[in-house]
Amino acid sequence: MLEKLQTIKERFEEVSEQISDPEIISDHKKYIQLNKDYKNLKEIVDKGEEYRVLLLNIEEAEEIIKDASDKEMVEMAKMQLDESKEKLPALEDEIKLMLVPKDPEDSKNVVIEIRAGTGGDEASIFAGDLYRMYTKYCENRGWKTNVMDISEGTSGGFKEVIFEVTGQEIYGIMKFESGVHRVQRVPQTETQGRVHTSAATVMVLPEAEEFDVEIDMNDVRVDFFCSSGPGGQSVNTTYSAVRLTHEPTGIVTQCQDQKSQHKNKDKALRVLRSRLYELELSKKMEEDSAKRSSLISSGDRSAKIRTYNYSQGRVTDHRIGLTLYDLQNIINGDIQKLVDELQLANNVAKLKAATE
Repeated sequence: MLEKLQTIKERFEEVSEQISDPEIISDHKKYIQLNKDYKNLKEIVDKGEEYRVLLLNIEEAEEIIKDASDKEMVEMAKMQLDESKEKLPALEDEIKLMLVPKDPEDSKNVVIEIRAGTGGDEASIFAGDLYRMYTKYCENRGWKTNVMDISEGTSGGFKEVIFEVTGQEIYGIMKFESGVHRVQRVPQTETQGRVHTSAATVMVLPEAEEFDVEIDMNDVRVDFFCSSGPGGQSVNTTYSAVRLTHEPTGIVTQCQDQKSQHKNKDKALRVLRSRLYELELSKKMEEDSAKRSSLISSGDRSAKIRTYNYSQGRVTDHRIGLTLYDLQNIINGDIQKLVDELQLANNVAKLKAATE
């Protein structure tokens, strides 16, 4: 492990020099990538230094105990040795995990798409519940959310809502939310008190930057239409809403929440770029057998990942077999326990794969 840490330290010093090179600063794409590398490497280098100090403390304490000439020093050394040895296994595990190559997408912002599935009006209401759950969670973490497009349901909630989230390391935290979410409860529209099962699909896409995906605008059909829904006097009177169709893939994105045609086009283009980027990531995941076989792979959009049962007040994540009897807090945005358990399961799988 010390050899690996030394190699990383040398690479960190190399990146530190490159990052101040005027030639590299002028290359926007390379400069951004080197900044990310610098940040990631620094975390490992700092943790490696902590590890070296701990090993040195153990070595010094053992020498003092072996010498045994000063009883008071020996007692202090024994305490230091016990304390250092207690810290060592957890620190080694932490470093092992840091040495596993990171998913380069984990640091990205995200675009989240929530669509009502089976269940009619109740599915739209549930999609609205999920939207509020995620926006409250994002707010609690200090992340910013920005609606890209909304299609409202007939009895409340949304047929579809698309929003972006900006902050720190968001995709790495949110990516396991992708999949089918199922709700079991008595709908507001049910008169006989029967429990119904409805569903909504969540997609979490890493937000692609311009240099991640180059879009040839000759491949994109642009249509303008009148906005519908909230928006004031301009609704249904000006062609401010924008629909983009990427003809090679058939992907369609649209935005109508801004009064400015230019702003709507810009938002729709960002969603299109992220969908195209996610399409490429999905292909890579299919080629990667380790990721494909992962219990918590975020690649399968049709997989039922979680059930929210209102009558029993429970939420079950089917991928890791976790059931929490805390539905009310979870649906109000407190999903951290779920996030932590999913990341833990993912980290265990990563460590296992790295040691095989």
